[in-house]
Amino acid sequence: MKITDVRTASVQGNFEWIMVRVYTDEGLVGLGEAYWGAGVETIIHRLRDIVVGEDPHNIDYLFQKMIRGMSGAGSTGGAVVAAISGVELALWDLKGKALNTPIYNLLGGRYRSKIRIYADCGHGREPTPASWAERAQGAVERGFTAIKFDIDNIDPKRFGDQFHVTPGGWAQGQQHPISNGEMDLILQLVAAVRESIGMKIDLALDCHWNFNTRDCITLARELEPFRIMWLEDPTPPDNVDAIKRVTDNSPIPICTGENHYTRHGLRPLIVNQAVDIIQPDVPKVGGLLEAKKIADLADIYYIPMAAHNVSSPIATVATCHMLSTIRNFIIMEFHGQDVTWWDDLAIGGPWISDGYITIPDKPGLGVELNEDVVRAHIKPGSSFFE
Repeated sequence: MKITDVRTASVQGNFEWIMVRVYTDEGLVGLGEAYWGAGVETIIHRLRDIVVGEDPHNIDYLFQKMIRGMSGAGSTGGAVVAAISGVELALWDLKGKALNTPIYNLLGGRYRSKIRIYADCGHGREPTPASWAERAQGAVERGFTAIKFDIDNIDPKRFGDQFHVTPGGWAQGQQHPISNGEMDLILQLVAAVRESIGMKIDLALDCHWNFNTRDCITLARELEPFRIMWLEDPTPPDNVDAIKRVTDNSPIPICTGENHYTRHGLRPLIVNQAVDIIQPDVPKVGGLLEAKKIADLADIYYIPMAAHNVSSPIATVATCHMLSTIRNFIIMEFHGQDVTWWDDLAIGGPWISDGYITIPDKPGLGVELNEDVVRAHIKPGSSFFE
């Protein structure tokens, strides 16, 4: 069997979902998905020339060939690794179909048949404790036993000048100090959420890399009574020593990893034990096998692995296959609550039931695209696998 083509179609949901198909001379087609980002779809088309003519079974070899072949284009991170990840996911689907077995069997077999999911709630619809509590309760009523809220980048126009909130943040090139007023606001919002959902529901909080180390330590200590599952991405991702300082002084677990690429990018966090929970994004970090290698490295240090996930059902289910095969998995993110057609994008949904995804036992990924839904939501400027 030889690879004959690689094609894409980008779907516009709450994020851009870049679908990848790998074609072969025997008629089998593998389906994957790459993490969104400027230039990712273009890079996938460049990867076509690297993999066409190759045996799709040789996935690790092809991963290395793509990395080396794109070595002049920032292959250690960014859009290049995201693009390679999408092709890699499609290769696993293709190989599973060729061998008539689910992907998880190709990665060592399962520890579990269902994957626990947490719902990313973002913010409340209004800047009030009552609205945040309502948002949290809605997720719990849909069956989720774990949720997450964003406590960064609180817009002063929404929350009022009384809290002295500093606009901007890491994404805007600024470091974000936490004022006393903002600290009070965060505590009010978290308290309202916790009161709404009770103490048995797991609650994580996301900082999106916006705060300095001292503020993160203070914030973690203030949040301790609320039994937080983790505080995510508290400091910018560039400095391992800084986040280790936070981790070593925080009474609640610290989680990060979504903004790092390949096992080489996550290795310093793991070997220095700079975090309590590692959370890469599989269709961004290098794909299924690279993520499994990261999980195995973390397991040596007894560090649990979660999975960041803003994907469609395609990469979501692909990630579930990998997560089922690792010992140290704890939970996976779901970011599509507000996309009413998220389940419809892949044939066979709904995919989440009572806060879990049951992994398909069909060959390969076990999921196929609903082409009508893809066409209805194709991103302007993208084509349908042409």
